[in-house]
Amino acid sequence: MREVYRVVDANLNRAREGLRVLEEIARFVLDDADLTSRLKDIRHSLSSTAGELPGGVYELVRSRDSAGDVGAESWTRQERSRNSLFELAVANLKRVQEAARVLEEFGKLLGPAAGGFKKLRYETYVLEQEILQKMRDKP
Repeated sequence: MREVYRVVDANLNRAREGLRVLEEIARFVLDDADLTSRLKDIRHSLSSTAGELPGGVYELVRSRDSAGDVGAESWTRQERSRNSLFELAVANLKRVQEAARVLEEFGKLLGPAAGGFKKLRYETYVLEQEILQKMRDKP
């Protein structure tokens, strides 16, 4: 079961990091208080859902093996640079959505928390439309 917790821990971190980048875009690039607040709420909701897993945060952190992660040093060319704020937003929206899908699937092995991860994924689909439209419309 340790492997499942490792996957969940890595994807929780990935989702929170992506949400934080999006929150900063909403706050400092779009100057949108409502969107900033919603992204922050989603990020905190994700942490709450993680706390509902058996063993909670302790079990997640205990299962972590950052030093032994065989994928920690792998980078694609696209990950090494971003050409625009729009591209940065897209990359982080996709990061959150992909992580939420992994959390949903692996979360099923740990109990009912998977439903919260599915909700997160669908919330980010809606946010994707809003964020990208606002970025396109920004002068």
